Amino acid sequence: MRAFLDSLYRLSGALAAIGMVATLVLVTSGVVTRPLGIYLPGTDDYAGYAMAACGFFALAYTFKHGEHIRVSLVLERVGPRMRAALEWFSLAAGTAVAATLAFYAVRMVLQSHEFEEISQGVDATPLWIPQLSMAIGSVVLLIALLDDLVMAMLGRAPARLATHSGEAARME
Repeated sequence: MRAFLDSLYRLSGALAAIGMVATLVLVTSGVVTRPLGIYLPGTDDYAGYAMAACGFFALAYTFKHGEHIRVSLVLERVGPRMRAALEWFSLAAGTAVAATLAFYAVRMVLQSHEFEEISQGVDATPLWIPQLSMAIGSVVLLIALLDDLVMAMLGRAPARLATHSGEAARME
């Protein structure tokens, strides 16, 4: 199960990287072609979709690398039992927020598909397609938080993805 979850988080990170490269390519193509009098319809919209995909797909990958911003000032000044309780509470609260986000993101995709909503741009893209990245990214973040919450409930350290330099572990 651990190998599957780690692969899921890495896949999510890879999709975020693809979204970042797609954003770069789309924005660059728009900037380069406009002075030449060439109009590529929809590049602005698709760049926005790719940027949103990048942000949501990166959530779980970044979380599992310990790169999300954490306020550890309080955690460093309490004993081990209180620290464990605060960590558990933080994970439970984060899981609840992620579950709410995932629920409404999936619901939004289903409703957009049901009502056949399309974008307002020139491209007239069915909105459920770009919204999928938000829903999938939110669900994978929920899985990552549940993963850490279960590990905390079992009294184990949260599973982190291996980093090349280990810098993330030193920063915390």
